[in-house]
Amino acid sequence: MRTFHCDHCGNPVFYENVFCAKCGHTLAFIPDVMLVASLDEVPPGNTPAKEVVAPSAAPPAPPDKPQKLPLWVSPVPRAKGKTYRLCRNYTEHAVCNWAISSNDKNDYCRSCRLTPVIPDLSVAENHALWLRLEIAKRRLLYSLLEYELPVHDRIEDPRLGLAFHFKGDPPGGPRVLTGHDHGLITVNIGEADDVQRERNRVSLHEPYRTLLGHFRHEIGHYYWDLLLQNSPRIEDYRKLFGDERANYDQALKDHYAKGPKPGWQESFVSEYASVHPWEDWAETWAHYLHMTDTLETAASCGLSLQPDRSDEPTLKKQVKKPAHRQNFDEIIDNWFPLTYALNNLNRGMGLSDAYPFILSPKAIEKLKFVHQTVCQASRAD
Repeated sequence: MRTFHCDHCGNPVFYENVFCAKCGHTLAFIPDVMLVASLDEVPPGNTPAKEVVAPSAAPPAPPDKPQKLPLWVSPVPRAKGKTYRLCRNYTEHAVCNWAISSNDKNDYCRSCRLTPVIPDLSVAENHALWLRLEIAKRRLLYSLLEYELPVHDRIEDPRLGLAFHFKGDPPGGPRVLTGHDHGLITVNIGEADDVQRERNRVSLHEPYRTLLGHFRHEIGHYYWDLLLQNSPRIEDYRKLFGDERANYDQALKDHYAKGPKPGWQESFVSEYASVHPWEDWAETWAHYLHMTDTLETAASCGLSLQPDRSDEPTLKKQVKKPAHRQNFDEIIDNWFPLTYALNNLNRGMGLSDAYPFILSPKAIEKLKFVHQTVCQASRAD
C-alpha cells in the first residue's frame, strides 16, 4: 500500500485515519481515486443533499425513512467536480473510513456492502472486534481494487458475487469455522482477539497468523473459483500445484493426524500449503499479497538498502507502480533484501520475524503463476 498525506497541510496520514492529527480535517478513503483524501463539507443550501436509502442486504438494518446526508468535496485534483458522502458505518458506528459518490444510491460504501452479516453488537466487546475485522478487510480490498481484479457483491452478481460473514461462536452451539464457500467468506470474530489468535497460532504450530493473513488466504479460494476453475489455465495449475480433485476432507484429516508431508519446504510456501492443492493455491496467493503490498509501501516510502558490506542484500529505489504492471522478476528480486531488513528490524524490537518463511525455487515458481493469473485477470475484467 502507498503512503498518504493530508491535502491541506501535507501531514503524513495512514490508510485507517479519519482525521488529520495536525490540521483536524476530516479524511476518507475515496475508492474512485484510490486515495485517502481530506474532505470539506459542502455548506447547507449550496448543494442539496441527496436522499438515499440503504438496501436491506447491507448492515445494519436500513432506516425507516430516507436520510438527508451532508455532501463533501475534496481538493484532490482527480476528485475535482465530484461530491461525496460518508459511509453510514463511518458516521454511525465508526468502523469505516470510506467515502461514497453522491450519485450512489446506497448508504454503505463498496467495502461495507460486501458484509451482510456483522457481529452481534449487543455484546459490548464485539464492536472493537468488528472494527479490527473491517480494517483488515479494507486493506485486502485496497489491493484487489488496485490490481483491477473483479470485486462484485451479491447484489451486483448473485451467482459469483463476494460476501463476508463475521460471526461469533454461539453459546453452547457449534464453533464458527473461518473459511470460504462459493464466494461466501466466513470469519470467526475470535480471530480479531489478539489473545485468542495467538493461542490458535501456537496450538497449530504456525509461524505466522494474522487477521489480514486470514482475509488474504480466504480470498485466494474465491479467486481460484473465479479465475482458474473453468479457465484454460487449469491444466497448467494442476501440473504445478497438483490435482485439486483429490479428496480434500481426507487430505485435511491426514494432515492433522500425521503432520505435514516430509520435505514440504522444498515445494510449498508454508506447512499448511502442503495439505491439498486448494490450500497450496490459497497460501501462495496470500503470500503474493503479503509481498506486493509490503513492497509497494517500501517503494512509496522511497526505501533503498545500501549496506557497507558488499556481501549483504541491496535494494535499489523501486519504481512506484502496482504489482500487476511489474515483471515478476522485479518483485522477487526486491522481496528478498526487503525481508532481510524487515526481519532484522523486528528482532531489534524484540519481535518475531515479520516474514518467517523461506521460499524454495518451486514455491517461487508458484508465486509467479499467481502473478500471471492476476495480470491476466486485470486485463480481462
